[in-house]
Amino acid sequence: MIFPKGDRKEEEQIMMTSDNARAGMQQAPARSLFNALGFTQEEMKKPMVGIVSSYNEIVPGHMNIDKIVDAVKLGVAEAGGVPVVFPAIAVCDGIAMGHVGMKYSLVTRDLIADSTECMAIAHQFDALVMVPNCDKNVPGLLMAAARLNLPTVFVSGGPMLAGHVKGQKRSLSSMFEAVGSYAAGTMTEEDVCEFENKVCPTCGSCSGMYTANSMNCLTEALGMGLAGNGTIPAVYSERIKLAKHAGMAVMELLRQNIRARDIMTKDAIMNALTVDMALGCSTNSMLHLPAIAHEIGFDFDISFANPISEKTPNLCHLAPAGPTYMEDLNEAGGVYAVMKELADIGLLNTGCMTVTGRTIGENIANAVNRNPEVIRPVENPYSKTGGLAVLKGNLAPDGSVVKRSAVVEEMMVHEGPARVFDCEEDAIAAIKGGKIVAGDVVVIRYEGPKGGPGMREMLNPTSAIAGMGLGSSVALITDGRFSGASRGASIGHVSPEAAVGGPIALVEEGDIISIDIPGLKLDIRVSDEEMAARKAKWQPGAPKVTTGYLSRYEKMVTSGNRGAILEI
Repeated sequence: MIFPKGDRKEEEQIMMTSDNARAGMQQAPARSLFNALGFTQEEMKKPMVGIVSSYNEIVPGHMNIDKIVDAVKLGVAEAGGVPVVFPAIAVCDGIAMGHVGMKYSLVTRDLIADSTECMAIAHQFDALVMVPNCDKNVPGLLMAAARLNLPTVFVSGGPMLAGHVKGQKRSLSSMFEAVGSYAAGTMTEEDVCEFENKVCPTCGSCSGMYTANSMNCLTEALGMGLAGNGTIPAVYSERIKLAKHAGMAVMELLRQNIRARDIMTKDAIMNALTVDMALGCSTNSMLHLPAIAHEIGFDFDISFANPISEKTPNLCHLAPAGPTYMEDLNEAGGVYAVMKELADIGLLNTGCMTVTGRTIGENIANAVNRNPEVIRPVENPYSKTGGLAVLKGNLAPDGSVVKRSAVVEEMMVHEGPARVFDCEEDAIAAIKGGKIVAGDVVVIRYEGPKGGPGMREMLNPTSAIAGMGLGSSVALITDGRFSGASRGASIGHVSPEAAVGGPIALVEEGDIISIDIPGLKLDIRVSDEEMAARKAKWQPGAPKVTTGYLSRYEKMVTSGNRGAILEI
């Protein structure tokens, strides 16, 4: 069944079944085309399962997905279905970072959801297995799953193993910071080259708790992925077994008529938010959870994060927040072990249904925390509050997001002069040129969903700040967003954004910015009267892009606090 956008309770339910495309005399022409595909008469009578493959040869997290898809096909066929593969796109954020290509990253989330919807309905699949891995690819397919409401299972490509440089585990965030260290004169070109050749040693999504791994872990918390989907490394044979089981599981869901929206409920999304806080996930989850919630008719306010965070301990400090990596979380018991810690103190709704056909509580009943240094027990957390915080104030009336688990203690409360830049490139040039000093607050604006357009990630400037030794003395504020690899006092999603005249558009060089993360406040020390006078003089700029997809996106996209969803 599929529900168009709007009030889900009152809209007509459209029944999807492969019989619509294959049964009866009027579908004889379609059957002739299935014959052209090599379908046997026996296959014509079996359920048709769409396998959405995100395989490509440009994203390291996707280069192994062909193997995962082959394993899913075996599982589906073994369980009595007919597997049929069709594609979904994916962008590598690391490769797209720092140039115009990053404008085309977040925007793919909606292309992925829309194209999957088109393919699934046009061909009337009975069920789906989603095979994503990277940042926008996972939430885009979760949005599609919610929209289509078919029996659906997620099995991802898996995380990369950590690199090893000079006897220490390292990841992509270390690489970006190495470039900053080189600019600061604290690292040689040979050192950077060693990082370059060693930090990303295998296929898979980058090895820290960045956006891709955050969202893959949250497939387990939502109930849409089997145990281990978020953490089993891409190169482990265990992931091939997981993929086979995913193919079998979707056939069981079909038999039991358990559909995506039976699993992705309001309670499941709040479970995911809770697990997010414990894991210390990427700030990008605060774009993606609202967008997924929108597809089930749930108006997710990012302010929900604060009361959840206040009662949810942060149990994990994976890179970039700490020295552990996805492979360590996997060995420690994975997402289920984290969920068991939370459930034991009553923080999860354990009655939510999952793709196993069992509830969250049943799934995690026997989970074990095998390493209390990687997954802190609830009585000994890294902090008593969760990994994310939503800050509001006269600079961000509709909210902003910070990964507080990755902020050093001395930057939890900070005041400093604004150093204002209207694009990422100008800010990077100033940081690497030594023009930013301890105490400054770097403001990067006109990089929001509309202003970018496309809401670029700011890993280059945050890494440059860290690499130049300013991570404990300089903050960065933007209406754009951050990579999960960013650390420090990096506050994104400032809403309303500059392009629509939000207060961030009115900040002037030298204005004092006040950040109070424990107090959940983000303010500019300028009088209301002065801000009103500046607002009266403000004029919107001309669109940066006037043709193609980005131009259409800019006209339809909402603000970051609403998940940058598209509305007509």
